[in-house]
Amino acid sequence: MQAVSLYIHIPFCASKCAYCDFYSVKYDGAAAKAYIDVICGQVGKIERPVSTIFIGGGTPTVLGTALLKKLLHSLRKYSGKGAEFTVEANPESLTPDKIGLFLDEGVNRISIGVQSFRDGKLAKLGRIHDAKKARNAVLTSKKKGFGNINADLIFGAPGETFAECAAELKEAVKLPVTHLSCYCLSYEKGTPLYKAKADGNAVPVEEESAARMYSYVMDFLPEHGFGHYEVSNFARKGYACRHNLNYWDNKEYIGLGASAVSYIDGIRKKTLPDVDEYIKRASSGASTTTSSERLAGERKARETAAVKIRTAEGINFRWFKEMTGCDLMELEPDAMHKLRDAGLIKFRMSKGKRTGISLTKRGFLLCDTVSSELL
Repeated sequence: MQAVSLYIHIPFCASKCAYCDFYSVKYDGAAAKAYIDVICGQVGKIERPVSTIFIGGGTPTVLGTALLKKLLHSLRKYSGKGAEFTVEANPESLTPDKIGLFLDEGVNRISIGVQSFRDGKLAKLGRIHDAKKARNAVLTSKKKGFGNINADLIFGAPGETFAECAAELKEAVKLPVTHLSCYCLSYEKGTPLYKAKADGNAVPVEEESAARMYSYVMDFLPEHGFGHYEVSNFARKGYACRHNLNYWDNKEYIGLGASAVSYIDGIRKKTLPDVDEYIKRASSGASTTTSSERLAGERKARETAAVKIRTAEGINFRWFKEMTGCDLMELEPDAMHKLRDAGLIKFRMSKGKRTGISLTKRGFLLCDTVSSELL
């Protein structure tokens, strides 16, 4: 039986960040305990082998040590067997005791929501930690024994200059991290930052400035040992995130928790984004699914192309045919040539034959446009 990736969503946060549109609620001890009980029960019913585990949020580290231990212990049958096991952490709630617990329970990769090394920028983003805590979270994780550490960074915050962006990258590569996820700030509908923009209280950096920052990110990080393997992700050799690569290959995964998504046997399911209702339904044995759709044929092929093109390796035509049953050049011949003529993709060649496509540097800058054309 083929192994799958497992994602567990912890929807609790101490406070909501200004830019975040992921489902989350304010931490409540009683709700968190009931929620973890439910998740542990669901973990026990998984019948597939698991190749990667990712506990995200929300803020997993807002949970107390006892709840974290219970959750992690329920996953012990998968850790220690070659599985990549990641936990997301925020600097303000990541303690030495929790780091030690992660390592004891088989977690081998930690992803820290640093976002910035400047206190003013962190405040604008609605983060509740400061730059010192961000640095200490990384350094303490390394000191306690983590060898695989990711740091999330955001660039393009209101008022941010190119020089400030460059300075943060220079600081990031000096830290003992093996992976960096660098995202351009986006103003998602329904977030406080979106409202601030609409009210004129937050002025986004100009598109040209944001593009210059991203272009610098793409040049600077590889020069300092971090290979650019996906639009927003950079890793030292051997440290690309296997869990996310599974998504970009459009392979199967199980999602547990409120608002989580699963993709198994060609069917994509989404669970309801409501902690209390999720607990109630799961506890009674009722379905927590709110939507379900079968992906097959051309639909599956197009979605596979739209996510796989985000990677630096791009789409190998033979791999694509084996994965989807479709020939990419026959599926989207006009889009292919349109994107190539616009300088957004290039054809991969071997012995004079086209073997696939991948993004150009300009294509990385306009990846959403490329994905939309393929979708």
